[in-house]
Amino acid sequence: MKSVLITGANRSIGLETAKQLSEKGLFVYLGSRDLAKGEEVVKELTEKGFKNIKAIQIDVTNQESVLAARNIIEKEQGKLDILINNAGVLGNLPQDPSAASIEDIQQTFDTNFFGVIRVTQIFLDLLKKSESPRISNITSGLGSLALHSDPTWKYYAIKAVSYVSSKTALNAFTVTLAYELRDLPFKVNAIDPGYTATDFNHFNGPGSVESAASFIIKHTVTDENAPTGKFFSNDIEDESEQSPW
Repeated sequence: MKSVLITGANRSIGLETAKQLSEKGLFVYLGSRDLAKGEEVVKELTEKGFKNIKAIQIDVTNQESVLAARNIIEKEQGKLDILINNAGVLGNLPQDPSAASIEDIQQTFDTNFFGVIRVTQIFLDLLKKSESPRISNITSGLGSLALHSDPTWKYYAIKAVSYVSSKTALNAFTVTLAYELRDLPFKVNAIDPGYTATDFNHFNGPGSVESAASFIIKHTVTDENAPTGKFFSNDIEDESEQSPW
């Protein structure tokens, strides 16, 4: 049975992804910064018939927390097949680049960028023990510099410096990591689930969590011929087109 760790999975898109992967027969570690909240979610899922889901405490901004989660998974599984770096924060608003505080920007980066690097580096040895390791970094179309330079883009006016910059940096990390691991069976990609209605955005997005999770899984649970080092967006209608970085 393949195993997957999803950070920030006790609600919204992360939770729906955990549910769908459980239904596909994977063992899911439902990462939650607050273990009690994660365990409550797993209890509810179990009562609804979901199997092979376990809550695990992981705060991506805390080194000891990530190491502890890694040690648990190593003891129980011996390896990790899939890492979905889903945990993310929007940051304090407004985020005008001329006025946003360095502290606020750093706090956003701590989760969205440095947190991903921390989790990935700590779990990399367990992923290398998998026959088909996958790393999916959950990003946003708002991290695309190409789109932000296009006045015709429908989200052109959203220039929240903390969030946008952290996702752009995450995209860069994804590309460089995929290149480093290119001679191994890894598939490392940036996946934008699209503008989805969640508590993250006060349920303003047009997309559903079901669609978002399905899209993430489509580009995560892949075969050996799948691409690596790519950016996939659920907001791009023609999937034959490469999402612009």
